[in-house]
Amino acid sequence: MHYVSLIVEFLRGRPSVVFWTAALAQAALWLLLPALFYSTPPGELPVVLAIGHEFRLGSYLGPPLAFWFGEVAFRAAGLFGVYLLAQACIVVALWAVFSLGRAIVGTRHAVLAVLLMVGVAAFNVPTPDFGPAVLAMPLWALALLHYWRAVGEGARGYWFLLALDLGLLLLASYVGLILLGLLIAFSLATGRGRRAFTDAEPWIAVLLLLIVVFPHAAWLKESAPLVLAALTESGGRDAAFSPAVWLALALILSHLGAGLLVVLASGWRGRRRERAPEIDRNPVERYARVFVYFFALAPMVAAAAIVLAANRLGPLERVGPLLLLSALAIIVAAGDRVLLYRERKASLTWLGLLAAPPLLIAGGILALPWTLAVDVKVGQPAGAMGRFFADNYQRRTGQPLGFVAGDLRLAALVALAAPSRPTVYFEHAPARSPWVTAADIRQKGGILVWPATDTSSAPPPAIKAAFPDLVAELPRAFARPVQGLLPLMRVGWAVVRPQPAPR
Repeated sequence: MHYVSLIVEFLRGRPSVVFWTAALAQAALWLLLPALFYSTPPGELPVVLAIGHEFRLGSYLGPPLAFWFGEVAFRAAGLFGVYLLAQACIVVALWAVFSLGRAIVGTRHAVLAVLLMVGVAAFNVPTPDFGPAVLAMPLWALALLHYWRAVGEGARGYWFLLALDLGLLLLASYVGLILLGLLIAFSLATGRGRRAFTDAEPWIAVLLLLIVVFPHAAWLKESAPLVLAALTESGGRDAAFSPAVWLALALILSHLGAGLLVVLASGWRGRRRERAPEIDRNPVERYARVFVYFFALAPMVAAAAIVLAANRLGPLERVGPLLLLSALAIIVAAGDRVLLYRERKASLTWLGLLAAPPLLIAGGILALPWTLAVDVKVGQPAGAMGRFFADNYQRRTGQPLGFVAGDLRLAALVALAAPSRPTVYFEHAPARSPWVTAADIRQKGGILVWPATDTSSAPPPAIKAAFPDLVAELPRAFARPVQGLLPLMRVGWAVVRPQPAPR
């Protein structure tokens, strides 16, 4: 008896249900994982929220929109709100790709593309670490969808939505410049694109785009040296690889899950004579094929060229926006009749790719401290640190904690967890926190923190140089939620008492 999986049956009869089930299931898993198992925000999220807390028009990390959105979500619902925002971004990106695919290859093949995206690691594993790259993904996808509506389908009203998408994308990440340049190049290289610019709507849309990005552009004019200096310092995560090699590896490794699904479902090196369910579609016009292939491959090529020329990763360290049409391009290339071989294995593999990463991460958080004595960063006691330092400062000075400085990650964690949400001073690079100075901390008071490996209270030389009158306290030891075989986490600290107001 031939086996037909439930996924295939629903794909044939209720493809939209399959899409929403897959998208929301993925979002739920990656929402519950950090909400239930992370005691400390992942990656750069504490720094993102420390910058967003100040609501500036830009920072050394780039445009402001992701920082603003993150701060608003945190104020509304705490870290759960930020994790929810991150997954909302992914669902919107998947919906935009689904809508674009539905217009080009039909609903059922569009669902196949979205299902294949579960195998692209960039769309799930790093998404709880909300930041510019995560916010850029839905805006990038919406821009491609609205460009197709405006040019591919001739619905000229979508030019205004495209301008808004691109303006917000440029306010989210400088990676948006790649898409803007590629859209211009594609329009000029195709007859349909050139004809579109004979209408008034594209030119009005250009004006709207300029209005959206003008405030940040004005800020960037004054702060370009700060941003360029930060980009110059970003040279990749691992010194063993050049930035270009690191980017190439990230692009390849992100597609391994999707490649495995393609191999299983294609029947490669299998029994091609066996019966297989067929998912068909209407033929795809040539312009649509060129559009999908171009915007699936050109962003990766352009990013690789930029990284190779600059020898820096910069905002391209997170590759998610570059891969949005990879799965759709595979489905377009698969032809008008897709035969799903090994459907049982392919279905189980897809479910494994969906559920295994969050389950493995959750298991690692619980097991690694007990087995290998690994200090899992997301398992550190941020809440206990924030409460201790805020309470201690309040008791000593009679004032709520207003400023935190020292080690950037520790300071950002303390600021995030402290009830008063203090401002973070980037002691290692004061120009990156123009909202406060060392003189402000000496005058108004604050807490300085740094990692301590033993009971020595000596602060790092850089902190001592910035605050020469500093008197360090004995390091404070904190127990992790899952302590295991690890030593207690020790944090060196000192209180800078506020100076009395002059009479």
